[in-house]
Amino acid sequence: METEILLSIGAIVALLVFSAFFSGSETSLTAVSLPRMHTLEQQGENRATLVRELWRQKERLIGAILLGNNLVNIMASALATGIMIRLFGDAGVVYATIAMTLMVLIFAEVLPKTYAIHHADAVALSVAPVMRVVVILLFPVTHAVHVVARGALKIFGIEMSDHLDPAKTEEELRGAIDLHASGSDDDRHERAMLRSILDLADVEVGDILTHRKKVTSVDADLPPAQLVQEVLQSAYTRLPLWRDNPDNIVGVLHAKDLLRAVQTQPNLAELDVLAIAGESWFIPESTDLLSQLQAFRSRHEHFAIVVDEYGEVLGIVTLEDILEEIVGEIADEHDVEMEGVQIQADSSMLVDGGVTIRDLNRQFEWRLPDEEASTVAGLVLHEARRLPKVGQAFVFHGFRFEIMGRQRNQITSIRIRPLDGETEADSTAADP
Repeated sequence: METEILLSIGAIVALLVFSAFFSGSETSLTAVSLPRMHTLEQQGENRATLVRELWRQKERLIGAILLGNNLVNIMASALATGIMIRLFGDAGVVYATIAMTLMVLIFAEVLPKTYAIHHADAVALSVAPVMRVVVILLFPVTHAVHVVARGALKIFGIEMSDHLDPAKTEEELRGAIDLHASGSDDDRHERAMLRSILDLADVEVGDILTHRKKVTSVDADLPPAQLVQEVLQSAYTRLPLWRDNPDNIVGVLHAKDLLRAVQTQPNLAELDVLAIAGESWFIPESTDLLSQLQAFRSRHEHFAIVVDEYGEVLGIVTLEDILEEIVGEIADEHDVEMEGVQIQADSSMLVDGGVTIRDLNRQFEWRLPDEEASTVAGLVLHEARRLPKVGQAFVFHGFRFEIMGRQRNQITSIRIRPLDGETEADSTAADP
């Protein structure tokens, strides 16, 4: 009898080892870093390929692990119950239950899963070859179980799909970006760029264009000498050409093309500006940034004229504008610095009305909505439902907005103060 008991104890220990293997495999293969596995696969690591294959067949993998784990745990519990009954009679059932619960919990669940969760990639690579064999061997049983389970779910109107919802995939990416939390400026800038890349398809060129009032353009009918002088005085290399009125764009002049023509044309008065200007490229304001970025690349263009649904010119958009939506403001030696945001001594911010909400959200990691308005002034007008007076204050979205400047019907300056958890007022402050 002692020999039988020793053999049973040895079998229980072996079964607990198998149980620990299944538990650790489940944790590591579900928590493994797929991007890292992809990198290792590109480097020729065959086990990484196995890990990715198992992860893609997650339903079969989990089914095989659960089946194997339950088999060894039940078998170990049965053997322990037999030993305890021989030693203590009917009371052995209670002793076996307590002993096996503790042993399975500690040695077959907590220990292997704790180790696996902290070394998921290494453990996954180690167990992948064995788990692939286990999945293949247990496939007939697990497939039958899955068929029964799916049938039972259908009774309750639940349909299981093997396809990932693109929206959920994007949510996972956004969540992963937010988890990359750190107080450093570099990490904050990285998060802002990654979020901006995901937002490209949701932002229209009408939200980032340079308004026609701020566009530097040139009259094509000017004398060539005067036109050359205006181009040289401009801070830009590409300038829209207009005729009769500034909204009638007839071409886009590149400064280098103009200088080449001046160099080769002995008589400047005979210079034909329209002959050396490029064709105007008009795009609708509803074009999303991702499509426009791809269009810039395919056409090898850097400059486009934005029009509304009636064909009226709204402004211009450049390749640099779209890149700035990703990486933030790009300044060169010819850019004019514009004061858009001034941080005050009381931690409030004095913001120009034309500053975009996206720029504020990117810079300070705020969550102001930009669906209905693209600028801070537009957001205030949308929320207030009126044209506010100077000194009037509004509270919404966790911030206090005080109107500091207005020219005619245009809000030019706003003081913004985060409420830091204070209770939001329902409407506007009283007029001063």
